[in-house]
Amino acid sequence: MVLSDGEIIGLLEEGSLCIEPLEQEQIQPASVDIRLGNTFCVLEDTPGGIIRLSDDVKYKMITTDKYLLLPGQFVLATTVEYFKMPDNLTAFVEGRSSLGRLGLFIQNAGWVDPGFQGEITLELFNANRCAIELESGHRIGQLVFARMEKNALHPYEGKYQRQRGATGSRVFMDFLQGDGLH
Repeated sequence: MVLSDGEIIGLLEEGSLCIEPLEQEQIQPASVDIRLGNTFCVLEDTPGGIIRLSDDVKYKMITTDKYLLLPGQFVLATTVEYFKMPDNLTAFVEGRSSLGRLGLFIQNAGWVDPGFQGEITLELFNANRCAIELESGHRIGQLVFARMEKNALHPYEGKYQRQRGATGSRVFMDFLQGDGLH
């Protein structure tokens, strides 16, 4: 069941859901607006021009209040907000339609697990022929919350737990665990 604004406010007031910082205007009828943070990362070129999932790839980290996203460019960004999700709540990350209509694709694998804590890393892609100026603090998307019937048996404790700032892929850690199936 998708949560209403009243249910979201209730969870925030009781402290089972934590979103910091949060302004009242961010709470929408069935979602919470998320804002663009000020850290970005760009994947660095690899020596052979190939990204291998088993390798720890390198990123160039950029801290700025304005970022110019060039046509066809991909960048990781972060939210201003830090989230602490209870064990019986999940959330979907949705991009804003107004930004999508400009050719800005916003994604983060689309999902926030129960038990997750941290800022959300967003994957941004400019599908337009013009550059798009991104500004820290601007509404970039929204989180839609859904309550689960029961608490998760194994709340999230993965490789991105408690992340801050735009966080690059850690898929190589799947191979360190030995099975490569994560």
